[in-house]
Amino acid sequence: MTLEERLRAAGCVQAEREAELLLAAPGDVAALLTRRLSGERLEDVLGWAEFCDRRYTISPGVFVPRHRSEFLVALAAARTRRGDRVLDLCCGTGALLGALTNEVSGLDAHATDVSPAAVDCARRNLPGADVRQGDLFDALPAGLRFDVVLANVPYVPTREIAHLPVEMRDHEDVRTLDGGFDGLAVLRQVLAELPPRLSPSGRMFTELEAAELEAARAAAAGFGLETVVHVREPADEWDDATYVLEVSLGGEGCLQ
Repeated sequence: MTLEERLRAAGCVQAEREAELLLAAPGDVAALLTRRLSGERLEDVLGWAEFCDRRYTISPGVFVPRHRSEFLVALAAARTRRGDRVLDLCCGTGALLGALTNEVSGLDAHATDVSPAAVDCARRNLPGADVRQGDLFDALPAGLRFDVVLANVPYVPTREIAHLPVEMRDHEDVRTLDGGFDGLAVLRQVLAELPPRLSPSGRMFTELEAAELEAARAAAAGFGLETVVHVREPADEWDDATYVLEVSLGGEGCLQ
């Protein structure tokens, strides 16, 4: 069997592309293939993940940026100006912030993650950014406010974790996936801490499932925050719609 055929037989949906990447990767192809067929994430085998046409260093357990999150970055870029102070919360590899800084230059860039492995990756991927380890905003100096916050926080309900693909269940830190009973536990914590962390015209962008939007907007309203839902329609019948919630303090400048 060819490399592509072996990958396809193992259930790799993009077997042709994976075969090309493995053949181009440094190291012994047979050893790399064995790792992939054993269930390791392709990104761990290669040592990098691609997002917005750029490669980001990755380590085992660190969240792999999903291409659907490019929509979140595009929305944030439209609201970001040179000189803005921006934060990538639960940054993982730092890919979202990296993509935003590629779109808008001259940003005061910050990132946080609770995972030491993620912080190590983000520091390598985001030269010049202030990357700190800690739980959400607790990692940051008191009183620091942001014009744009990227908050791609965990939003998979705990009961759904067991139904995720094996490479996610077994090779990603569960903290990057588990959003609690209804998927919104981490987001509620973020919303509770957000008001003193946003500048008067600041915005936070977070990705959610459609079924979570109503409860998320209600939670935001409970903290005096205003929200707008953005939807990227599916590109084809195999794609899913992407939902991004934009959160602000309200008042002038709030999108309607």
